Order: sequence, then structure tokens, then C-alpha cells
Amino acid sequence: MKKTLIKVDVNKSPEEQSDVLHNRWHPDIPMVAMVKPGDEFRVECIDWTGGQIENNDSANDIRDVDLTKVHYLSGPIGVEGAEPGDLMVVDILDIGTLAESEWGFTGIFAKQNGGGFLDGHYPDARKACWDFHGIYTTSRHIPNVRFAGIMHPGLIGCLPSKELLAEWNKREAALVSTDPDRVPPLAALPYADTALMGGMKGEAAKVAAKEGARTVPPREHGGNCDIKNLSKGSRVYFPVYVKNGGLSMGDIHFSQGDGEITFCGAIEMAGFLDIKVSLIKDGMKKYAVKNPIFQPSPMEPRYNDYLIFEGISVDEKGKQYYLDPHVAYRQACLNAIEYMKKFGYTGEQAYAILGTAPVEAHISGIVDIPNACATLWLPTGIFDFDMKPNADGPKIHVTSKIDLAKTS
Repeated sequence: MKKTLIKVDVNKSPEEQSDVLHNRWHPDIPMVAMVKPGDEFRVECIDWTGGQIENNDSANDIRDVDLTKVHYLSGPIGVEGAEPGDLMVVDILDIGTLAESEWGFTGIFAKQNGGGFLDGHYPDARKACWDFHGIYTTSRHIPNVRFAGIMHPGLIGCLPSKELLAEWNKREAALVSTDPDRVPPLAALPYADTALMGGMKGEAAKVAAKEGARTVPPREHGGNCDIKNLSKGSRVYFPVYVKNGGLSMGDIHFSQGDGEITFCGAIEMAGFLDIKVSLIKDGMKKYAVKNPIFQPSPMEPRYNDYLIFEGISVDEKGKQYYLDPHVAYRQACLNAIEYMKKFGYTGEQAYAILGTAPVEAHISGIVDIPNACATLWLPTGIFDFDMKPNADGPKIHVTSKIDLAKTS
């Protein structure tokens, strides 16, 4: 068994564990521990909300979750000898659940609080809870579906330099200034009131909290990339921006569809990662690396039968866009949802399936003016019925009154 470098308690608040947790990116957050190149170790993580979501049949907690607090990350971990310009090589040896927390959740976030890819169609908060059965999962809120998870960290990366942090804040503030009252907002800017700055104390922590970057988006250092294929057996090459690197991780997912389209679209959970680290000196320059690169795992579940839904860059109102893959993928998602509704699922259940199941997203065409073509690959094997088209037409299989948890 690997040495547990960071241990957490899912029954304690993040604030009670601030010696090993943080929810902002800042170069001055002190290292929790130091390791050497070649070391292998275990890191435990709480769920991304810090325990704000409960295993029940109400979506009030999804509606009311405080998104200024997330994501709670374990770390940072320093690697001896790491210097700016290096690449930190991170092997994800294993990922698993914590014995005291064998469940997960997914949420459709309210448009007024986070939103989602299809919040114009599904603006209200909803929740599904999932039970884990080894590598498989089922939900009491979504019948007739069972699949193997591709467990992965939604969020992992190294600390930014002061210069990189300043660049993030400048460019994101400029974006927000173009439409400051937008709902949801265009970006999540620094917010000191709920910042958890790890081992930083006193006045230094207060100052850093005012400029610490929120963890919502992916950036040059990695961060919230939500790459479902980053599962056990994968390897990541992270740019190093500060001395010792400062590797942090969290937001563990049991499973996720490409795009995590409901915003909290994955099956979120507490869990552990077994990690091995090494370094490539001056690797950023040697390999022209600006953003992380990774090698996928040889062990992830493979589905060989899909229904593939197309979308083009013409929105649901008929407006034409020029080679817009965002619009095209939204149309592919909406087409898949409408199809699944023919078998008895509600729109919210179908939406949640696309966010949690191992759905593939592809940009299939990006040059044929004026329409980009995006495709969504829905694995048919996750359903316990045949959902492919036939001459007899669709048969209603989901006949129960079960639906996603709603707000009261």
C-alpha cells in the first residue's frame, strides 16, 4: 500500500482541514509535503463542494450550493528539484472511492447559480444520486441505466507563478467587463470572503485571498480540465511555474461524459489517487509545452456500439453561425435528449445521462463553411433495453414515475 501523504475526513468541514486543503490558486500557498522524483504516494480528496451536497431526494442543496467556495483541492505537494520551466510527470497509478463515502452525485445547476451547457432549456436545479457497485454505478433517480465508471480527477495542476496569476486575473476581468451583469457570469473572478488559502496565515493569507484565482476553469497549468480519460494508468506532463511545482488535485469523478454538460455533470465523489512523480528538466522549452499534455490509460472501459448524434452550427431558433463548434455540440446534445425522451426518460434524466455516462464528443467537421459538425457518441450498452431505431418505432421502457430530485 502506498504511503498516504494527504488524509482527509469527509465528516469534517474544509475549514477544519485547511492544513491540507485550498480552494484558490496562488503561488505563495505553502507546500503540504515534499516528495522526491520517483516517489509513489496516496492523496485523499473530499468532494469538490466540501460536503455541501447530501445523499437525499431533494435538489435544494444543488440550488443553494455556494460556488464561491469550490473547488476544494488536496495539496500543494512539492517535488524536490522542480524549477520553473520543467515538466512535472505525474503517473496516475490508481483511483478509488473512500470506504466511508461509497456514493456520488450529479447536478443540473440552476441558471441563477452556475448554470450549464443547456441552461436555456433546463434552468432549474435537479439532482441524481448514484450508488457504487465496484466499477459499476446505478442511480435511483435514473432507471434502466448501469455502466462502468472511468474514475478520474476533474481538477489537477501545479501552482501558477505571480506573473501567470496576474495574467489570468487581467484577462478574465477584461472579459467580465464586456457584460458584467450576465447570468451566469462570463468568468469567476477572485473573491476573498470564502477563500481557503491552505497553510497561509494572518495578513499574508488575507492579501493572497484577494487575488487568488478561482478554480473554475482550466488554464495553462492544468486545473479544471475535466478530461474523463485521465483515469488510472494515464500520465500527465504539467508545466512547472514555481519552485517545487506545487501539485494539487481534487474534484474526483466516478464517471463523466465528454463536456460535463450539466456543469456538475460528472458523478462527483470523495476518493483517493495513487500518484508517482518525476521531472523532465527544462521540459517546457524542449517540447514547446504551453498547456499540459497526457497519455490516456490502457485500462479504461471500452464500448463498441454507439448511436452517434450530429449537430451543426445552426441554433434551435434557426440562426446560422459560422463554423461554431459550441453551437454544433449543443445541437448534438439536444438531439440526443429528444431521442431518449421517446423511450420514456424526462428531459432532465436524459440531460444527466449525457453528463455522467462515458459519452464521447467529437468535432467531426470544422472547415465546411458555414457549418461546423459536432457529434455525440452515446454508448448503447449502458441501457438495459435496445434503444436503436427500428421499423416498429420506439417503445416506452421507462414507465416509472421516478425522476431527478427536485427543489421544494
